Amino acid sequence: MDIWTAVLPILAIGLFFYFLKRKNLFEQLEIPHDSSVPILGNMGPCLLGKMNVIELIQSLYDRHADAKYFGLYDFQTPIIVIRDPEIIKSIAIKNFENFPDHRGFTDSDRDPLFGKSLFSLKGDDWREMRAILSPSFTSSKMKMMFHLITECAVNFTNVVLERSKNEDYEANIKDIFTRITADVISSCAFGININSMKEPKNELYVMGRESTDFEGILSLKFLLIRNFKFISRLLGVKIVSDSVTRFFTNVISSNIATRREKGITRPDFLQLMMEAQNKNSLSRELTIQEITANAFIFFFGGLDTVSTQLCYIAHEITVNPHVQNRLQKEIDSVLANCNGEPSYNDIINMSYMDAVINETMRLHPGGFLLDRVCKNKFELPPPLPGKEPITLDAGTNIWIPVLSIQRDPKYYESPEKFDPERFLGDNKINMNATTFIPFGIGPRICIGNRFALMEMKIALFHLLSRFNFKVCLKTPIPLKYKKNTFALLPEGGFWLKFELRK
Repeated sequence: MDIWTAVLPILAIGLFFYFLKRKNLFEQLEIPHDSSVPILGNMGPCLLGKMNVIELIQSLYDRHADAKYFGLYDFQTPIIVIRDPEIIKSIAIKNFENFPDHRGFTDSDRDPLFGKSLFSLKGDDWREMRAILSPSFTSSKMKMMFHLITECAVNFTNVVLERSKNEDYEANIKDIFTRITADVISSCAFGININSMKEPKNELYVMGRESTDFEGILSLKFLLIRNFKFISRLLGVKIVSDSVTRFFTNVISSNIATRREKGITRPDFLQLMMEAQNKNSLSRELTIQEITANAFIFFFGGLDTVSTQLCYIAHEITVNPHVQNRLQKEIDSVLANCNGEPSYNDIINMSYMDAVINETMRLHPGGFLLDRVCKNKFELPPPLPGKEPITLDAGTNIWIPVLSIQRDPKYYESPEKFDPERFLGDNKINMNATTFIPFGIGPRICIGNRFALMEMKIALFHLLSRFNFKVCLKTPIPLKYKKNTFALLPEGGFWLKFELRK
C-alpha cells in the first residue's frame, strides 16, 4: 500500500478540523463577522479578481455599520478591523505600548534591506532606530533638502515643457511622476543626481522601480510571504531580490567611502545617517547594512506612494478646473511676492495647496490600511450594544481601515465629493483626529511625512506655474480601482495633457 494513500486522508481531515477551529474564533468571541472558507478565509473574491482588498474591506465595513469592530480572515490569519475612532486612539496612541509593532512581512535574514528598515523593526530595535532617524526629518533638515528637491523639480518641468510642445502629447503621469520622485529620492537619500526623464534607463531608477512596482509581481510576493511563509521559503521568494540588494548596498558603501575620503558633505539623508552613525548613543555603530536598509526604505516607501499620490492630486484638479484655477492663483501670488524665487516657507505655508493635498489624501490615501499587533492581553469594549467586552490575546492582529473611515458619511458630509474647502477656514477638519490619518497615527506614524508633503508641494508648484492640466481621451472618468493589485491604482492608468500657460 502506497504510504501517501494512508497519509493524505489523515492530513486532509487534520487540515479540515484545524481550519474549522480557526474559523470559529469570531463566533467564540461574539465578534460580528462574515462567513469564511478554509485557507482562503474572506480573501477568495480578491484572489479570484472579483474585487480588490479595498472593496472587500469597504463591503464589510458597510455591512457591520453598527459595530465598533468586526472580524475577517486574511487567508489563515484572523484580523479584527476597528471602525470606532475612540478605540483607534486607544490602540494607536493611549495604549501604544501594547500595540507597538506591525505584523511584518519578512525577516532580516531573508530580506535584509526590508527586514532591517525602520518599518519592519519591532520593540526596542524600532525605538532605537526611530530615535536615531527622527532628527533627520525636522523642519531644519527639511529646509536643507528644499533646494535639492527644487533642482529636481525644475529639471523635470523643463523636460515636460519640451515634450508638451507636441500638441498630441498625452502624458502617462504615473510614469513621469515616478521619475521625478526617483530623482528626488536619489538626490536626498543616496546623494546621487540623476535625471530620469532624460535618462530613462539609468540604473538607479530601473533598480528602484523593480523593487517598488506593485503593478507587477510585487503584490504576489507580499501575499505569499505574509500568508504562506512555508511556501514562500520553499520557493525562495523575497521582497527584494539579491541583485537589487547588492546594487543598493554597493551604492551606499561606495558613496560613504568617497565622502569620507574626500571630506565631502551634502545636505541629504545619507549625510544625516552618517552623522547619526558617529554620534548615536548606542554601544555599537550603525552598520552599512542598516544605513542601506533605511536609505532603501526611503526609496521603497516614497517612490510608488508619493508618485501615486501626485497622480491622484493631478487627476482631481484636472477634473475640477475651478480648484486648479484657484490653486494657480495662489501659486502666481507667491511668485509675484518672491520675485520668482520661492523659499521653503513660501511653498510650505500655501494654505490652499495644503487643502488640495489633504483632500486628495482623504479620498485616495496611499496607506489605505494600517496594522498593529497586540503585545499582551488587552480588553476591548463590546463590539455592539448589549454585548460583553472581549479580551485580545497576545499576537492578535488589528487592522485600521483608513480609506473606509475617511469616506464615512458619519465624519464627512458628501464624502465621495472632492472638496478642499473641508480643510480651510472655520470648518477645517481637525488634523490630529483619528478620522484623518493618511500617514498613519501615533508613534508609528510615517517618519517621512514632512518630506513627502514638501516633495509633492514643490513638484506641483513648478508644474502648475507653467502648465494647465487638461483632460485627454485616456483620462479615466470616473476612476475605478484595479482589482488585481495590492496598491490603490485606477483601471487604465493616469493620463492627462499639459497645456502651456499663456
